[in-house]
Amino acid sequence: MILKGVTIGDGAVIAAGAVVTKDVPPRSVVAGNPAKIVRDDIAWEP
Repeated sequence: MILKGVTIGDGAVIAAGAVVTKDVPPRSVVAGNPAKIVRDDIAWEP
């Protein structure tokens, strides 16, 4: 669940069942209730 007014950064990943209460920075992974950053500065390769 992503609460109203929250911004998700480019390339960010939200885990299944996460409750996002704050803005998520770009290229990060968040999980949990409430969602917390579990990994940041990830890079996607084609």
